[in-house]
Amino acid sequence: MHRVRPLPNYLIQRYHGWKATSYKENRAWYRRLADEGQRPRSMVISCCDSRVQVTNLFEADQGEFFIHRNIANLVPPYEPDGNKHGTSAAVEYAITGLHVAHVIVLGHSRCGGVQGCLDMCEGRAPELEDDSSFVGRWMDLLRPGYERVKDAPESDRPRLLEKEAVVVSLTNLMTFPFVRQAVDDGDLTLHGLWTELAEGGLEWWDPKTEAFLPV
Repeated sequence: MHRVRPLPNYLIQRYHGWKATSYKENRAWYRRLADEGQRPRSMVISCCDSRVQVTNLFEADQGEFFIHRNIANLVPPYEPDGNKHGTSAAVEYAITGLHVAHVIVLGHSRCGGVQGCLDMCEGRAPELEDDSSFVGRWMDLLRPGYERVKDAPESDRPRLLEKEAVVVSLTNLMTFPFVRQAVDDGDLTLHGLWTELAEGGLEWWDPKTEAFLPV
């Protein structure tokens, strides 16, 4: 039995409001995007967290970013094993199909996924250790990052691990042959960012100093 239901009324009302205002005022632009296809210059890999809105952060127009969201903005390593890999598929399409010039990994403060990884690694979340936990097995990707921050003061670990999620993802991106080739050819650059939600701060990963610096 199907349990799909109509949209909540508040979403229906918002849709009609958008159609009557934003869409009507920019109809030609929307039709152009539909007819000509997307040509984003950048791919952004960000967290599913509802508080993270990359288009707002950079005041981006529709069609400007190719956005992939997942728990804790993680990228797995290259694993051509024939299984289903949503994030890897998005990366592949962005590089080989859309030929984006930039891939941005965007982490953020107070990330629930990162906190879950921290709790799991420190023995406070046994439910995430179970093989049936999709979140737990996904957050295994961040265990190498935890090993680098586990000796830091307890109060600093969440923020440090949030930034490690960005670094781990950048490292894993370079295991994809088509990513490495595009970087080596000068056709692609990788960027790591971390945003502080409460203050609206933004930091970027500097591989030379191996530190996050204010933008």
